Amino acid sequence: MLFELTLRRTEVGATVQSPIDGIRILALLPPRWRKDLKQATGDIVIRVHTDEDLTSAEVRAEVAAVLANPEVSHWRLVTCHTLSVGRGPRLGYWVTARRHGQRAQWN
Repeated sequence: MLFELTLRRTEVGATVQSPIDGIRILALLPPRWRKDLKQATGDIVIRVHTDEDLTSAEVRAEVAAVLANPEVSHWRLVTCHTLSVGRGPRLGYWVTARRHGQRAQWN
């Protein structure tokens, strides 16, 4: 299953932070999940791909356990969307977007 998680700081009026919190959260999520940090300024958006057939409630519970850690307890899970996997030749592939400034090898 493929999920998109959106996390937001709990403090009202908090300033934009560096992506370090997003990286910390990625490290604390279960290692059996494939993870991709999609956005790390303002809200944190993470896509996770689980090989298991999990529900969004089970994913929310796992993320809530991670956010109980003192290092990232100032974040809360806002949304947990299940993303559909399209049909066709890319079915089953995990695709991540290129980072800003990254070029393809053939260019």
